[in-house]
Amino acid sequence: MGSATVVLYPFPGIGHLVSMVELAKLIHTHHPTVSIVILIIPAPFETGSTDKYINTVSGTTPSITFHHLPTITLPPDFSSDFIDLAFGIPELYNPIFHDTLIAISEKSTIKAVILDFFSNAAFQVSKSLNLPTYYFYTSGASGLCEFLYLTTIHNTTSMSIKDLNIYFDIPGVPPIHASDMPMVLFDRESNSYKNFVNTSSNMAKSCGIIANSFLGFEERAIDALRDGKCIPDGPTPPIYLIGPLIAGGNQVDPSENECLKWLNSQPSKSVVFLCFGSMGVFKKEQLREIAFGLERSGQRFLWVVRNPPPDDENESSSGAKELDLDACLPEGFLARIGNKGLVVKNWAPQLAILGHDSVGGFVSHCGWNSTLEAVDAGVPMIAWPLYAEQKMNRVFLVEEIKVALAVEMSSDGFVTAESVEEKVKELMEGKEGRVVRERILEMSGRAKAAVADNGSSQVDFFQLMQSWTEL
Repeated sequence: MGSATVVLYPFPGIGHLVSMVELAKLIHTHHPTVSIVILIIPAPFETGSTDKYINTVSGTTPSITFHHLPTITLPPDFSSDFIDLAFGIPELYNPIFHDTLIAISEKSTIKAVILDFFSNAAFQVSKSLNLPTYYFYTSGASGLCEFLYLTTIHNTTSMSIKDLNIYFDIPGVPPIHASDMPMVLFDRESNSYKNFVNTSSNMAKSCGIIANSFLGFEERAIDALRDGKCIPDGPTPPIYLIGPLIAGGNQVDPSENECLKWLNSQPSKSVVFLCFGSMGVFKKEQLREIAFGLERSGQRFLWVVRNPPPDDENESSSGAKELDLDACLPEGFLARIGNKGLVVKNWAPQLAILGHDSVGGFVSHCGWNSTLEAVDAGVPMIAWPLYAEQKMNRVFLVEEIKVALAVEMSSDGFVTAESVEEKVKELMEGKEGRVVRERILEMSGRAKAAVADNGSSQVDFFQLMQSWTEL
């Protein structure tokens, strides 16, 4: 490619950023002469884990350059809504983004600009400079079907989906109940809704869409995408399935980590792992229900517990308190479980745990990175969605791909001890659980085959790079 650069513009949230960095690593592995620049905008939220991650990658992968854009002052009337911030801040950065691309292009040929969907406002800038622009959809093909079909839903329906007992028929995926669709679609007058529709429209006009999935995992969804069924009113750009992109590195020493040392003493496939992502926080009442359910199930478990939200505003203003497990969990719980369970505070090495032979099940929030890690490791799931698109992911994982069981939830998301007990026992010992356990092993084999030499994901990736040389 000669002196060539690929510019990546991720959303600074850790889940989106990790996938984008893995894409950068993949590009570097197969084309080390290409310069990779990742633009980082100041995040509208606490970024301790993000900053730490960037520093780690910078120290171990010098071929990837993180270019931190300068901090700008937000207008006083700027929305504090998370989704509005996620879409709105990149729009404020468009002049800086423009100048940054000009500066890069004076020294190198920009072969591609790859945008996160939250960076959608940058699409008009890169297109105005005639730069090949792609979108990286950090979730899977099923979610991409919904995202691209959103323009059609918007143009063909006039009602809000809030509180309506209806299902949406979207090509490539099972019917999705309104309550399982992302919350931002409930208010068509909101900026969030308008931004999603605009992004859906722009993605359809891009040079290509990259997704973190693989051919053998979401076959019906991928067929619908490539057959143009999700953009019925116009041509579909090329769809590149290059996953599973899973963050490696940062290996944990099994002899030093508390979780891995404990797992070494447990029987094969006997432990249920519970972890709900970087934003998975439960109130004390819910934590106690989980504890009772796990105890009654009789199953071995490894559970990551985060600080519950404050009980009142005065507590929140005093800053985060040290997590006190005895205060959050039922009286005597930790003593009663003995060596049959392990509760750890705030963080655990998820990738290493899922890859451990003792782990036989995973209670997950259905975040896409966690989902792919479980699929790659061959660990069946219990789907417990919390926010964003996770309820929709549950539909895909339970009904379509059949690698998870769904926990019973109330309308406000509460899960009883009885439901926890029932689903954990079913996953580990029941007939439905056996079907899911067998299915996930099949998918794990497909995942490994996809990224192997001449696998479907590798073929798609090479086609993506070939498109850059042609452009």
